[in-house]
Amino acid sequence: MTSSRDLEVAPVAATTLGDLVRRRARAHPDREALVFPSERATYGAFAARVREFTRGLLGLGVQPGDRVGILLPASVDLLAMLVAATETGAIAVPVNARFKPVELAGVVTHSGMCVLVTAPPQAGEPDFVAVLRRTFPDGACRIVHLGGPGGPGLLSGAEFLAGCVDPAEAARAAASVRVRDPALLVYTSGTTAAPKGALLSHEALTRLADGIAHERMPLTAEDRVWTAIPLFHGGGITFALTCLTAGATFVHPRFFDPATTLDLLVRERVTIALAAFETIWLPVLDRPDFAEHDLRRIRVVMVVGVPERLRAMAARLPRAVHVSCVAMTESAAFLTLNRLDDPPDKRAETGGHPMPGMRCRVVDPTGADVPPGVAGELLFRGPNTFDGYFRDPDLTAQVFDDAGWFHTGDVVVADPDGRLTFVSRLKDMLKVGGENVAAAEVEGHLLTHPAVAIVAVVAAPDARYVEVPAAFVQLKPGHEVSEQDLIDHCVGRIASYRVPRYVRWVEEWPMSGTKIKKAVLRQWIADELAAAGITEAPKVRS
Repeated sequence: MTSSRDLEVAPVAATTLGDLVRRRARAHPDREALVFPSERATYGAFAARVREFTRGLLGLGVQPGDRVGILLPASVDLLAMLVAATETGAIAVPVNARFKPVELAGVVTHSGMCVLVTAPPQAGEPDFVAVLRRTFPDGACRIVHLGGPGGPGLLSGAEFLAGCVDPAEAARAAASVRVRDPALLVYTSGTTAAPKGALLSHEALTRLADGIAHERMPLTAEDRVWTAIPLFHGGGITFALTCLTAGATFVHPRFFDPATTLDLLVRERVTIALAAFETIWLPVLDRPDFAEHDLRRIRVVMVVGVPERLRAMAARLPRAVHVSCVAMTESAAFLTLNRLDDPPDKRAETGGHPMPGMRCRVVDPTGADVPPGVAGELLFRGPNTFDGYFRDPDLTAQVFDDAGWFHTGDVVVADPDGRLTFVSRLKDMLKVGGENVAAAEVEGHLLTHPAVAIVAVVAAPDARYVEVPAAFVQLKPGHEVSEQDLIDHCVGRIASYRVPRYVRWVEEWPMSGTKIKKAVLRQWIADELAAAGITEAPKVRS
């Protein structure tokens, strides 16, 4: 079905990240742009910080195509350095602040970054310099220590700024940056693979931000947009760029803490809550003092989850419009997003329509398109699509076909109007005695138990069935339930081959950015069973 809205073609709004900042600063220099717990910046001040950092990077000899690593807590400096790197023609590489030496070494080495920018920690924060020294005792690249002292292999923030080039040289460098140039190299591991670097162009980032800000989730200058998504994560960066596009205010907690989030939402008069993941939003909604906070200003909430959970979360803030999405780093974040005027059932049950300019297909294993309502692999192409995996032409060739379609490895269903619903990863499918089992199907049923807060289902090895479902569960505060209780909750309600044979409790999830690392969970259960000498799961009654 085609609506009149689908026939309207909006002017293309593609620019560079630097131009986006300049335009906003010239139009509204005194408007508040960024809010973090201990600092704020207007659009004018933010643009000035970008200019200063651009001059400093050029003073270090950064050239077009170089990679500039950014290992900073969420802050004005992180976003300013990210944009500044692209103003030199280089590629910004936001580094996961949770990385330990092995992971950090992999990203620094694979990206070939010429400089890495970090800063001293605030109280309770990780000491990035100490981690870097453990990782690279002999040095690997130049390290800029913003706001901190210098030392062997370490350039102090003062030394960095003392080497700034002339403003005219910085202006010439920025003027030569092209819209199709790569701007970001975002490392993503998902749940099944080693980290790989996705190259995202200025066009991909700015066209997506424009589509969110003006077509899908219309923002105004009065909006104050909160997210706790880390700013080394593609989604967090996209949300910040969306605010810059709309001239709205971006509010970030620096580090997520559900104990302080409600006060922050009220104090900063937040109107848009981009929670994104239930692992972030549920701990906020479940706070015992939730009802004591006036959140009536929040008009939109974006969070993903199964329909039952989305409806339950929406009921907690009934005045707000709740939307969901299908998202991945390779589409610069949102691939699809509900429209605010979509019916409530469509917003709970689907991830919405593709973003402006994006085209999607759902295909069977032969590559043939499947009809609406039939699950298949998601393919997409369009302006927000990444340009390939850095230094991995073989993998890039595997995931892009000759017509330019990116093969996601995600299983989705399209409705008759073109809205997509995520089902599972192709590799998140279990093969239980020859029967295909989508982990998401089992997770969706377990979430209907009143004690279950978060659940992840993975494959456990089995001598008889090859593999069987194992459920890792985080309980709601104050609830208790046994392993057998949850198994009994499934028996007779879902097919016996889908019933979890093992249930394990989790208080802290292994995370990749904001995604649960299912590969780690699979290894946990496999190691446990091997150590106990268990080769075959207990049987369940039909």
